[in-house]
Amino acid sequence: MWKNFKLNKFLLLIPLTSLMFCFNSPKNDDEKMQTIMVSVKNTLSYLHYSPKPINDAYSKDVYKHYFELVDPAKRYFLQSDMDEFSKHETKLDDYLNLGDLTFYKLTIDRLYQRVDEIDQITQDIFSKPINLEEDETLTLEPKLKKVPANKQEQYNEWRKFIKYNILQEIESMNSKEQAQKEKKDSVQKYNLKDTIKLQILTPDQKRIKATDEVKDLVKETFTRFKKRKKMDWFTVYMNAYTEVFDPHTNYYSPKDKEDFDTQFAGKVIGIGAIIQEKKGNLYLGALTIGAPAWKSKQLSEGDKILKVKSKPKEDAVNVVGMLSDEAVRLIRGEKGTPVTLTVQKKDGTIKEVTMIREEVAIEDTFARSIVVNAPNGKKYGFINLPSFNADFEDAKGRNASDDIKNEIVKLKAQNIEGIVLDLRNNGGGSLTEVGDIMGLFMNAGPYVQVKDGNGKIQTLKNKNETPIWTGPLVIMQNELSASASEILAGVMQDYGRAMIIGSPQSFGKGTVQTFVDLNRFLNTEDDFGSLKLTIQKFYRITGESTQRKGIVSDIQMKDFFTYAEIGERYDDFALAWDKIPGTQFQKLNYFDIKALEKASNDRMAKNSNYQLLLESAQWREKLDKEETITLNITKFNEVMKQRKAQIEKFKALTKFVNGLQFTMYPNEIEREKKDEAFKKKSEMWIKNLKKDTYLQEAMNIIADMNVKS
Repeated sequence: MWKNFKLNKFLLLIPLTSLMFCFNSPKNDDEKMQTIMVSVKNTLSYLHYSPKPINDAYSKDVYKHYFELVDPAKRYFLQSDMDEFSKHETKLDDYLNLGDLTFYKLTIDRLYQRVDEIDQITQDIFSKPINLEEDETLTLEPKLKKVPANKQEQYNEWRKFIKYNILQEIESMNSKEQAQKEKKDSVQKYNLKDTIKLQILTPDQKRIKATDEVKDLVKETFTRFKKRKKMDWFTVYMNAYTEVFDPHTNYYSPKDKEDFDTQFAGKVIGIGAIIQEKKGNLYLGALTIGAPAWKSKQLSEGDKILKVKSKPKEDAVNVVGMLSDEAVRLIRGEKGTPVTLTVQKKDGTIKEVTMIREEVAIEDTFARSIVVNAPNGKKYGFINLPSFNADFEDAKGRNASDDIKNEIVKLKAQNIEGIVLDLRNNGGGSLTEVGDIMGLFMNAGPYVQVKDGNGKIQTLKNKNETPIWTGPLVIMQNELSASASEILAGVMQDYGRAMIIGSPQSFGKGTVQTFVDLNRFLNTEDDFGSLKLTIQKFYRITGESTQRKGIVSDIQMKDFFTYAEIGERYDDFALAWDKIPGTQFQKLNYFDIKALEKASNDRMAKNSNYQLLLESAQWREKLDKEETITLNITKFNEVMKQRKAQIEKFKALTKFVNGLQFTMYPNEIEREKKDEAFKKKSEMWIKNLKKDTYLQEAMNIIADMNVKS
């Protein structure tokens, strides 16, 4: 969760001479990286909520974290490399202070050298027969792996890794073949039209096909790696420094910041087409209905992109072999400007298509609601909020609170009797949106306290006295509900305005970030990127931090994430939990929590689908923690056979239907007739809602709620 933080006021507390890092415009990438290093160090030291001493202990943490980012599976570097690198283990603090690129250049140059060598190694492996009958095992858990002692060990490690991928590919073929066979048998059994293609391959044919697939995959991986600019690795290097301060303090290159802003605002200026990368070529993916690519009537999904002319007076750029993100940046631009794509159609013809860039909404970012027809004959509203989006650059841009307000208005018109607000998987967003959303459900009052690095505490208040929904409210959360989601769930719980249901606890991110443009402190017009910086911690109105502990649900229901190590508490560099004095507020006491909890627990104890889901979650987590896997095809097949037997037990989960019926709005039904992409998304959304055990129970809970007037 972050804040559109006005840095100017904050800087009044600090001598400006301390923050003005006057460098001449860099002449090359090296000078630019050196400037960024020193700027990041100074910004961290002066503005971070809890600055760390830049010393040898810090250097050791950065060193360890860096290799976890660069070579987590220990496949690229040799022990001789690590021995050489270790001489710098306590010097990274000095390099940061001085803007010294010695360690960065040493490690990245060596990484590219090793990638070239490993590319040759894998080609050699594929040139020889691959024996799947050998009795070997592959270590899956990185913490148990050692860096290869020499090139022979590295060769063997890659040989085993390739074998594992081939075995997985064969298993995938077996599973698809079995599924197609079952479909065909079913069609023939009921005398239906048989359009199912079923090709049974021999074991040898599968082995050959799987080997070719993995060979192509490995080749493509190294091709993409080599196309990546070394400057891109500098972002990884800088984040090794920043994330040791805390996991949410990160360096963003200019293009990374652009991507963040696009996602946060929920819109992009472009042509409305997904760009896909396949075997070194770029293709058009799905086209957004109503966007420039779709409106051109000349472009189609599957067209190969040959060139992009970004500006009228510039030459077209050949994008064959280019990484997709680089091509995307050529296609994006200013609203109202032309862009020309040269494409090869499926029939081989070449076309040049010029479009005018427009603002294209990323609809998956925005809130969406639907009417739920429950088995008790009553209608309820369901609102899914993927993020607390906000557009700080455009006063007319969309934000989460306005979207939620619009959805509530639509639901009220349908005479619903309660609302379920789904914050599952919502990682947060704008802090100010929390107060505005709170004001839609209750009268004015404090909603969060924030404390800066100097210990100054500020209470933020919602001032709205005209809520538009005062009826029953349930908020759903899970382990991936974080930051702004936790503030909203926490304050609604503290007031007693909503029942919080879901995972035992949420993610546990209790910190506030802001973006600091590094250019702000530099005497240059070059773009040096930005630092997303932790500047505050937030606290519930009761005074408790959500850091590490998250929000504990009123009614707890475990899920697939409960048994995994997900959450702030599992991060070595996460800030600590603490508590400050609470602020005054008046509890509403809308409902009897204990009675609702007991009724729900009784239902879930008898819910066979829920019990089976928990058993499946525990089994899957156990699989994820397996440390080794056999590479002998006979033994591997036996392991897969045992897993399939277990999966068969859990097949009932895929067939579960919760009995809820959903009604879309009339305007959405009309849109489906014209917008095939929207129709498919809606069908998939409703299909998933009908399989949602937790939503089923949310509707039971909201039906039980007795709202006091």
